[in-house]
Amino acid sequence: MTGEARRAVVCLPTYDERENLEAILAAILAAAPGVDVLVIDDNSPDGTGALADAFAAREPRVKVLHRAGKEGLGKAYLAGFAWALERGYGLVLEMDADFSHDPKYLPALLARAQEADLVLGSRYVPGGGTVNWGLGRKLLSRGGSLYARTILGVRVRDLTGGFKCFRREVLEAIALGSVECSGYAFQIELTYRAIRAGFSVAEVPIVFADRRVGHSKMSRRIVLEAIRKVWAIRLSPFARDAARGKAPRAA
Repeated sequence: MTGEARRAVVCLPTYDERENLEAILAAILAAAPGVDVLVIDDNSPDGTGALADAFAAREPRVKVLHRAGKEGLGKAYLAGFAWALERGYGLVLEMDADFSHDPKYLPALLARAQEADLVLGSRYVPGGGTVNWGLGRKLLSRGGSLYARTILGVRVRDLTGGFKCFRREVLEAIALGSVECSGYAFQIELTYRAIRAGFSVAEVPIVFADRRVGHSKMSRRIVLEAIRKVWAIRLSPFARDAARGKAPRAA
């Protein structure tokens, strides 16, 4: 890739992340020199957006996109992706703002993106894992991922993870305007669309940890809803159209 194509930005959705924001921004900037960060704030009642503006005023690598209100994680990411594409970034990353995705893995994702079109931070490949999870959550997560892999017929091991690096060509090709899912199903849908469109997908190991402060936004209801939507993803018009095009290739 050319120097211009390697310009990278991390999309960081926030909603009531005031306690985490400054620490996660500092960690990202330190872990990935030269990479920008876009804070996508959904009008957080706790003032996260104003804190992001203050941070951006003293750090030019940090940008802020304010949205009118909370519409779900998927909508926030789609707004961030559109912002990044309009500004010519060649690599677009996504991650959580609560330290469940450790910024120390950013260099590995960026390095692998020199070869693969979409790179996933994966809990379920050798070297990956989770910490501070109970048995029930482990079974729900692994079972949901296995279920989605089986229904969709893909080999990706971590379909629900939200720590990713896209080449811009992937986001341009997978019809972001027609993405239907939000939350955890959104992650499944985007990866599946990339695979069906013929892009190469690679997984790098990460260890996922529960958030440091605040309350987790994940619930059993959210995960079960994502599992129910797998069939809708499998039967979507995009999947049928992509099946008539080029075949997926391995990373």
